Amino acid sequence: MVREQYVRTTGDEGVPDTVPEYLYKIGIYGWRKRCLYLFILILLAILVINLALTIWIVRVMWFNMEGMGLLQVHPDGVRLEGESDFLFSLYAHEIDSREDSALLLDSTENVSLNARNENGNVTGRLSVGPKKVQGDAQQLVVSSDSGRMLFQADGKEVVVGNNKLRITGPEGAIFQHSVQTPLIRGEMSKDLRLDAPTRSLSMDAPAGVHIKALSGRLSATSNRDVQLHSTEGLLVLDAEMVRMHNLQLGTAGTGGAQDLYEVCVCPNSGKLFLSKANVKTTCSDSQQC
Repeated sequence: MVREQYVRTTGDEGVPDTVPEYLYKIGIYGWRKRCLYLFILILLAILVINLALTIWIVRVMWFNMEGMGLLQVHPDGVRLEGESDFLFSLYAHEIDSREDSALLLDSTENVSLNARNENGNVTGRLSVGPKKVQGDAQQLVVSSDSGRMLFQADGKEVVVGNNKLRITGPEGAIFQHSVQTPLIRGEMSKDLRLDAPTRSLSMDAPAGVHIKALSGRLSATSNRDVQLHSTEGLLVLDAEMVRMHNLQLGTAGTGGAQDLYEVCVCPNSGKLFLSKANVKTTCSDSQQC
């Protein structure tokens, strides 16, 4: 604080002059000084505590020039070494494992992978749970390492792109509706059986149906009639021997009977035809051959 003192003096003309005398006292005294020192001391203590906490956090979290402990930050992404636990959702554009190790996703409940569009709506989902694996998508495609499509499924059809589909179950395969395939083949040294327990079995093809048994026999068993019908072509039985078992024997009829016929065979072509029965054979009299 500044205090001024005025001292009266008498000049040469006898007029008293007033000469100011300035006294300066600079500084803070008393309780203000003690409060200032206490504030500086508290501020210094807070600075020391913050510095100690910063050093402790750096040591605990393993901060370094490349990242934080096992988490390393690179220009092309983030690299995480060892095992990590994520308490909430993880959002990433791409997740890759190391070249010399596999990528393992483990959870006590389930592992869910979701794909979203620009509006945030889920467009694809894969959930691996303790009892089932469930996937929701518009189309499912399984490809080989060379990019070849092996399996494809959508809302309209299921396509198997490999050369062979093998079913090894002891009960075979059960289809509730029709099956379209160019070839059905049984496993080597095992029988192939097509069975419809309560309904009919139909095989249709515009260019023909071929049934082959290269090293065994072909058996067709029916509880009722077995019909072989050709609309425009022939019915050919090509074998060394054709046998018809359990045929009924007819009784001798009178000549010119209208309801009795005999089966004739052409010697050259093997063609079968009917001829009216008589006392003697009438096959040689027919012009069918």
